[in-house]
Amino acid sequence: MVTGQAALPAGSARWARSARWRGPAVLVALTLAAFTFNTAENLPIGLLELIAEGLHVSLPSVGHLVTGYGVTVAVASLPLAHFTRTMPRRHVLTALLAALVVSSLVAALAGSYGLLLAARLLTALAQALFWAVMGPVAVGLFRPEIRGRVVGALSVAGSLALVLGVPAGTWLGRQSGWQVPVAGVAALGLISLVTIAVLLPTSRPEEGHAAYGSAPDTRRFATVLTAGILSATGAFAGYTYIVKFLGDVSGFSGSEVSALFMAFGVACLAGVSITGVLLDRFPNSVLATAVTTQAVGMLGLYATGSDPVAAVVFLALTGAALGPVFMATQNEMLHCAPGRTDMALAANSGGYNAGIAAGAALGGLVLALSDVRSTFLMGGLLTVAACAVLLSERLLPGGAAEKPRTGAEEPAKAG
Repeated sequence: MVTGQAALPAGSARWARSARWRGPAVLVALTLAAFTFNTAENLPIGLLELIAEGLHVSLPSVGHLVTGYGVTVAVASLPLAHFTRTMPRRHVLTALLAALVVSSLVAALAGSYGLLLAARLLTALAQALFWAVMGPVAVGLFRPEIRGRVVGALSVAGSLALVLGVPAGTWLGRQSGWQVPVAGVAALGLISLVTIAVLLPTSRPEEGHAAYGSAPDTRRFATVLTAGILSATGAFAGYTYIVKFLGDVSGFSGSEVSALFMAFGVACLAGVSITGVLLDRFPNSVLATAVTTQAVGMLGLYATGSDPVAAVVFLALTGAALGPVFMATQNEMLHCAPGRTDMALAANSGGYNAGIAAGAALGGLVLALSDVRSTFLMGGLLTVAACAVLLSERLLPGGAAEKPRTGAEEPAKAG
């Protein structure tokens, strides 16, 4: 059942009568947009050699298309959310999706590396704000009691980009050139753009039950943000070099590593699917469980990664936790945000992306000083530190363990 009709413009009876199907339609458009943005972000990984050959640049230069994207999201999320905090969300989302469409078309037509990089950075700027805005919009369309399932749907779409979007784009690029899948991103973005422009009501961003945290808590906000950054840093300290690990330490062939990558993506998709069901029932436990699972997976790879069977088991555990960690932190921000949820989500997205960049850099340093196995030890220890942060907050008086939430609390109102 869709709620939030009070936020509709006065006299818009037609919006109210059609809210039952407009809400789900907008949610589908937002999930498609999440899938499209995540596919756009990671597509150069699968098209690395094709882009390098087509533009006559080195492989590391193409790799910078991904690195620069992540750094841009990390740096721009919070400032953009602050700058657009008073703008109607329909206008913001349509502008972001228009930027995605235009930048993707420019990228597909780019004849030089510089133009391609500029187009990628524009897409990154749009994505930096998209993840902050779309959560409150999507959750605000439905009853507060099912917000976890809404967050889960958005997260599943993001994970599908790695399991389906990037592999499909890679295959299409090899068949017809790297420009074709990049242009395909523009087509998918256009579908979301039209749907949201037509169906999403124009309302003030502070309206609706998801605009503010349902259980504002500055300490919990700081705890979740810190744990998320540590988890991201730890995960990508190892995951960035997983191909080398599976080949050098576990002894898998190139074709086997490709299959394991697909299995990793399937495990990630399964993890977010299961987590989405549990978020509403066990909101205080899901994040701690996901972070603990990631720690077990990474330390297990370090300790037993030379055994192929054990490597597969712990790789699956790591994959099953990677998506749910970010998903659970996003859900927590909708509860504990001390102010507007879009600002909290922007801080969380920016922090997580900063952790990804820091993890890749830290893993590279460890790799240079030691070996690839040690990158998973470092990643596992950082994830254990995230577990310690969550545990310490729970043990303190008034911690999260003492504050059960149903998800239906009355939202806090700003003065």
